[in-house]
Amino acid sequence: MAPPTTTRIATSSASDIVVRGKSLTRELMGRLGFTEMMFFQVLGRLPTPAQTAVVDACLVALMEHGLTPSALAARLVYSSAPEAMQGAVAAGLLGVGSRFVGTVEGCAVLLERIVAGEPPERIVAERRAARAPLPGFGHDIHVPDDPRTPRLFELARAQRVAGAHVAAVEALSAALDAALGRHLTINATGAVAAALGDCGIPAGIMRGFALVARCAGLIGHVLEERERPAMQSIWEAAERAIPYDDPSNPRPGGGES
Repeated sequence: MAPPTTTRIATSSASDIVVRGKSLTRELMGRLGFTEMMFFQVLGRLPTPAQTAVVDACLVALMEHGLTPSALAARLVYSSAPEAMQGAVAAGLLGVGSRFVGTVEGCAVLLERIVAGEPPERIVAERRAARAPLPGFGHDIHVPDDPRTPRLFELARAQRVAGAHVAAVEALSAALDAALGRHLTINATGAVAAALGDCGIPAGIMRGFALVARCAGLIGHVLEERERPAMQSIWEAAERAIPYDDPSNPRPGGGES
């Protein structure tokens, strides 16, 4: 007979709320900061002060990226449904995937393989053979290097948190550069994957930390959209950039597509 289904996260009574065995009001509120509480809620253990500092830096690094797809989605949805801010934020969070921000998870999976003993050169060869990008590497703007990466590594080393995962991403970087014959930066998501990995956060839930950081950033975009609307300008820019192509007109050079 299967054991009964239970939860180890939380329960409540008329006089208290208990989260992972601790009283919310007596042991957590006023004692833990948000980053500590998030770590405790997700993993069921309290972080060390050093881990708190590193996770906090990672959340700060991922919070804001400018007018990227997730921010644009949040602004456009908010402008259409300003009565439901949660819808705008949710729309933006849906963009945290395999190309933006969510690559922290993809990189973390590769780093776990290296930490387990797999040569980084094999991973690079595998990705190149599949013509697939290496998550956590490359950036359209930050060339030759992403300025957030050395800062995160500096903080992780100063806190004595940097370990096997930071070493793994640096080894993967060296293998990638050697295969390409040029330097490709470790971007912020690659650095975050390494730093969070050395804090003991499993690869499979790292995207959740990115979601928390982006959620705060998107709220800022929603507020600015409310106070200084940009939707009309975005809409007009899209119409200018993507004009109507009448299918009844022949294309230049003869013939139709």
